[in-house]
Amino acid sequence: VQLQASGGGLVQTGGSLRLSCAASGRTSGYAMGWFRQAPGKDREFVAAISWSAGSTDYADSVKERFTISRDNTKNTMHLQMNSLKPEDTAVYYCAAGPTPRGFWDERGEPGSFAKLLYDYWGQGTKVTVSS
Repeated sequence: VQLQASGGGLVQTGGSLRLSCAASGRTSGYAMGWFRQAPGKDREFVAAISWSAGSTDYADSVKERFTISRDNTKNTMHLQMNSLKPEDTAVYYCAAGPTPRGFWDERGEPGSFAKLLYDYWGQGTKVTVSS
């Protein structure tokens, strides 16, 4: 599986960007997610979505501002980012991977997408938010 992230750029505070992640290869059944790494900081979880798109998860810092989606017919995932802040400045990476046995409980609720071990990673796309 290869992942190609795109859509980054320079935007002013309060602006919007839409990131895309195009996957090639078999991703059927895979969860997909976005992570970011700001200069001098560790990589952090941003958002993730299940294969069916029935479950999503967001970091608290981006809730109500970012929306993750996917189109399995086109093997793509998107991250709509609104109300951008300077602290959103980072390189954004997309990731994909299968959910392990036991990830979903008896009620169909997922485990932690943030802690999931993603097998495949894209090359990153840079987002810069100016103040």
